[in-house]
Amino acid sequence: MNRRTLRTIVLIWLVWSIVLIGYMQIVQMRYEPDRPDTSLQWTGDWTNRNSQRGKDYLLEPFLNTQVSWDSEYYLSVATVGYDDPEIALVETPHGDYSTSYAFFPLYPILIKAVRLPFALLGMTPIAASVAAGVLISLLGTLAGMIALYDIVREELGEQGGLRTIFYLLIFPTSMFFAVVYTEGLFIGLAFGSLALMRRKQFVLAAVLAALATWTRSIGAVLVLPMLIAWVLAYRQTAESLDKRKLLFQLPVLALPVIAYGLWRLVYGVQFDAVEEFWFGNRLLDIPLTLQFWGGILERAQTNEQTLVVVALQIVATFLCLVSIVVCLRRYPELAVFGFLALLVPFTAGGTSTQSTLRYVLVVPTLWVMLGRWGRSTSFDRGWTVASVLLLAMQAYLFSYDMWVA
Repeated sequence: MNRRTLRTIVLIWLVWSIVLIGYMQIVQMRYEPDRPDTSLQWTGDWTNRNSQRGKDYLLEPFLNTQVSWDSEYYLSVATVGYDDPEIALVETPHGDYSTSYAFFPLYPILIKAVRLPFALLGMTPIAASVAAGVLISLLGTLAGMIALYDIVREELGEQGGLRTIFYLLIFPTSMFFAVVYTEGLFIGLAFGSLALMRRKQFVLAAVLAALATWTRSIGAVLVLPMLIAWVLAYRQTAESLDKRKLLFQLPVLALPVIAYGLWRLVYGVQFDAVEEFWFGNRLLDIPLTLQFWGGILERAQTNEQTLVVVALQIVATFLCLVSIVVCLRRYPELAVFGFLALLVPFTAGGTSTQSTLRYVLVVPTLWVMLGRWGRSTSFDRGWTVASVLLLAMQAYLFSYDMWVA
């Protein structure tokens, strides 16, 4: 990648960051939604005008539009720790655990480190954490953009690569890359790992994959695409010296699994208990997932807000599945990761009916396919208009603490 292209990517990212965050600030000055949000069965009780009362982490005025829902837990862990008394406890047969244990540690750890300069400037502890969290999300998104461009440049060229990362930034839920959520950091690590493994730089790819695992559990499955990339590299290598180098690197591929094992050793019991008894999630529980989907599809028949949420999730899931199939031959590593990144949350129970539109952000084949389709001028213009309008709606709703994904 030459300097001119890198400069272009940075400028696109910078303008997008300013415009999106600025929009989320300005839109509250003009109008507000009709409360409550009834898109899901439980959201009506959580989206009234005073629903955030007592939640100090979500009431901090500084960049308040960039925090909502799960942001509370990341800010709590970063500012106080996992056992923050301000966070509600979940009663389980295994004990009472803070809700924060459902969230992985790397993002809060980075917030804790990056918040120090903001605290020295006199910002309150929560405001400093918010500033650090948004900054980390934005920088992670930039890293993810660079990695995604590097992956598709050979096939789509410079303009196609820029078009692909632009589609990433204007997707209807891309505001999660600019708020206190893990999506920005995760794509920076996961897409970076995928780009490096395609370049046969397996040591660095494994390190990023391990860090991605400490950001979100799905990072652990990066070991499978990394193994595929290693096998392809070994088969394509003729020189015995190069093959020996690859063999020496093989044990390093286990780093994501080791990272996941260490996390399970420390936080596994608490995580499982909170996920099951508060969020209603269990790993690869298809009957539970079908039960939740049956409920939300029935609700969608009588509630227009639910219908919109369900329709967007189904369309996004369908596009991801198509992208996995069409990209499998040329990008097997991306396809395997994308499939698993979709499969695990989609079969985990309640989360599949609520957050799929956010989970698809980390499916790399989706952006590759859209980048290909964007060669058509009519598709490019139509997709851009549709995405930007839906992004404006979703960013507006998030800024008011309404449910998005």
